[in-house]
Amino acid sequence: MFTRFMLTAAMSALIAGSAAADYTLTILHTNDIHSRVESINKYDSTCNADGEAEGKCFGGMARLKTIIDAERAAMADQNVVVLDAGDPFQGSLFYTTYKGAAEAEFMEAIGYDVMAVGNHEFDDGPKGLADFVDAVSFPVVSGNLDLSAEELLKDRVKDHVVLEIGGQKIGIVSALAVDTVDTSSPGENVVFIDEIEALKADVAAMQGMGVDKIIALTHVGLKKDMEIAAAVPGIDVVIGGHSHTKMLNDGKAVAYPQMVGGTPVAQAYAYSKYLGKLTVTFDDMGNVTAASGDPIVLDASVTPDAAIAARIAEMGAPIEEMKMRVVAQSSGNIDGDRGSCRAMECQMGNLVADAMLDRVADQGIEIAIQNGGGLRASIDAGDVTMGEVLTVLPFQNTLSTFFVSGATIVAALENGVSKMEEGAGRFPQVAGMSFTVTPSADAGSRISNVMVGGSAIDLNKTYGVVSNNYVRNGGDGYKMFRDAENAYDYGPDLADVTAEYMAKGGSYTAYTDGRITLK
Repeated sequence: MFTRFMLTAAMSALIAGSAAADYTLTILHTNDIHSRVESINKYDSTCNADGEAEGKCFGGMARLKTIIDAERAAMADQNVVVLDAGDPFQGSLFYTTYKGAAEAEFMEAIGYDVMAVGNHEFDDGPKGLADFVDAVSFPVVSGNLDLSAEELLKDRVKDHVVLEIGGQKIGIVSALAVDTVDTSSPGENVVFIDEIEALKADVAAMQGMGVDKIIALTHVGLKKDMEIAAAVPGIDVVIGGHSHTKMLNDGKAVAYPQMVGGTPVAQAYAYSKYLGKLTVTFDDMGNVTAASGDPIVLDASVTPDAAIAARIAEMGAPIEEMKMRVVAQSSGNIDGDRGSCRAMECQMGNLVADAMLDRVADQGIEIAIQNGGGLRASIDAGDVTMGEVLTVLPFQNTLSTFFVSGATIVAALENGVSKMEEGAGRFPQVAGMSFTVTPSADAGSRISNVMVGGSAIDLNKTYGVVSNNYVRNGGDGYKMFRDAENAYDYGPDLADVTAEYMAKGGSYTAYTDGRITLK
């Protein structure tokens, strides 16, 4: 006879068996480090020795090494994976000088398990990414790239990877923003596939291999990540980057993680300031049953790893003199935050656009257009060093002058504001002109009241324009400039132009003056 005792015992055994089948994984993750090899200040630019002494610095590769080692040690008997969601390249003099070799060395020393390809990994073409992949032992993945025609990458970058952690198979799939063709230099042989369609195919391949715990490690931005989580069955977790979204459970930032149904979506700001820490529990069918965590701020309480710090100092020695050279004075802080410069008139945008126009105004040039995404940091008050200027403008872009119609300029402005709700880098910072933006209007019809030199723009008139060589050659969607007349792309370096402009007339005072109006 089946007694109540036997029934209770059977149920207890079932529950115990179910609990034993649960699997918990802690994901430590970074994204958009942007060559912040050294520590950073509160403006996300390089911190100095005084800042370190005063406990005002954050991040840097040496702190990342310390915190990841500590987290791994504290969870030595648990399941841990360390991931990066792309863009360790571009953003400081370490990248300008070493072209990815420094980032590769330090990420290898930290011991990442997998990295996704970010758009800036193509800033020096396929070879720059290939050299990086050759220098690290961990896999570098991106599943929506057809690399069959690109000899440098087709055997280096993987579509996906399977890790074995704690006796379980963990699948990592990946996707890179398809507009990388506009934001970087992947070349004609790198073909982009729709992110969602590519991920669906890779998830199906994983499931066909019996993998039921799948992480999407992406570089597409939070908005697209949320779409992916909703649209791709079988993805259990999304760890992303690209949009530099600050996710914290502090009641102010975007909550960490965001849940799309039962799928957690997370990223960890940028510039090595935070280490994301997400703990996920799966049932025995591979379904997520719990997800929690919060990024860890890498402030002065995290002591930089001594060996990494010494190596950073060694590699920094050849560029330290140039970095420390004072080139100007600033009477106050100059706001170059991406939240400002990709959405509205910003102080750094005015400074750089004014500097560009000032340099070439005697060449019949009336208008300057600088993409907001080319401005990578703020500058604080006091002495301004060449290192700070190069942190703001790290891409080694040159001044480009050219001539286009008023209609082309309006089309360029429409392109510039077409993705402002996504924080896209194409947002136009300008000089010599003004305009009104209606963000709520449909893309392509947001620009009005365009004025040049105090007069309404003439759509049929030809105007002289200065920009940077990246924008002039179609970067950030500015394809309308490719066929410009009398184009010259080989002017002086934009960072040098800006430094020299700031040095004119004493201490520079940042400002905005209403040249861009939001309606």
